[in-house]
Amino acid sequence: MRYVPRFEEKSRYGEKGVTVKELHYKVVETSTVTDDVLEDILNEWTAKGWQFESVQFAMRDASKRPAMAFVFFTREQAPEAS
Repeated sequence: MRYVPRFEEKSRYGEKGVTVKELHYKVVETSTVTDDVLEDILNEWTAKGWQFESVQFAMRDASKRPAMAFVFFTREQAPEAS
């Protein structure tokens, strides 16, 4: 996890402050690489509050079509209390 500082208008003391949020990652793997499946993955996870980052394709040697796809998402969350 990566920590990302975010500025807020006022802290609880009435002064400007900084809050720290954790950047969480989500990787969705699919072996069915079609436009419909990729579209469903994107729509499902963005509706859950995740932001799309990128997609990576794993290729076969004997084909021009990808064998798998990995779709990457991120979401900022407040750090968990320990």
